[in-house]
Amino acid sequence: MINCVFCERFIPKEEPLFENKLALAYFDENPISRGHIFIITRRHAKTFFDTTTEEQHAMIDLLNQCKKYLDEEYKPTGYNVGLNCEEDAGQTVMHVHMHLIPRYKGDVENPRGGIRCVIPEKQNY
Repeated sequence: MINCVFCERFIPKEEPLFENKLALAYFDENPISRGHIFIITRRHAKTFFDTTTEEQHAMIDLLNQCKKYLDEEYKPTGYNVGLNCEEDAGQTVMHVHMHLIPRYKGDVENPRGGIRCVIPEKQNY
């Protein structure tokens, strides 16, 4: 039996925002911004690189559905899309999950560098 919070809690119990045969999307319980969504596979896989091509396509399909929904409901002015793969990259839940983080004009003083901010000294290039 796999000890996984996503497998034990979300997949069998929580109603997803969007779903398809291979993946599910939920609002993040600790959102970085209004509308922050995460997308997981139904099958337990540790990282994106452990998923099948079909599962990757299913996640991307939900990513696009979620973006359309957020555009209509939250009207963000930008997005960050992220995957943390392995502990050294910041992964804390060992079940693949993709973040869709809506961004809003003025939410940070200087958004330059975007996802490069994971290593602060590499943010401004």
